[in-house]
Amino acid sequence: MVPLLNIFVFGWVYCSIDLFLNKEALLNVMKTGVKIMDAMTRKPVCAPPGISINDAAKLMRKEHVGSLLIKKGDQIVGMFTEHDIVKSLALGINVVSAKVSDLMNKNVISIDPSSDVYDAMLLMNKEDLRRLPVVLNNQCIGLITLKDILKIQPTLLELMVDRIKLRH
Repeated sequence: MVPLLNIFVFGWVYCSIDLFLNKEALLNVMKTGVKIMDAMTRKPVCAPPGISINDAAKLMRKEHVGSLLIKKGDQIVGMFTEHDIVKSLALGINVVSAKVSDLMNKNVISIDPSSDVYDAMLLMNKEDLRRLPVVLNNQCIGLITLKDILKIQPTLLELMVDRIKLRH
């Protein structure tokens, strides 16, 4: 039995001092139990790297999405977002002739479908992202977005609020 003095309140979870000595145990307490595969979009909108920025924007509007996974064959080679569209306009780039491969983020960070949504939030927070491709055996099987996570686990909003406070 744990002495009462060894118990304290950590947010909404009661933890023992031992958890602070074991970072992995603390992170496991914070897990939600909801797996990425249960929250992800199963059919993300994809486009080839040679598509023009203009056509990419039209596709994003048609599909009501804020990003495109850029794929060459079965391989993810980049992510193109509404931020990239704004950047292209601000730089005066000809969006009709320029290709998404000129502006897309080529350093794509992904997550495993068996990960907890809390892990996705931590990764998004750390890397300043709002979406992550879900990859299994080198194949993209979905996309998890901040919006997907907050729909099913609104308590994780606090993590994002802290990020916004740190930016300003």
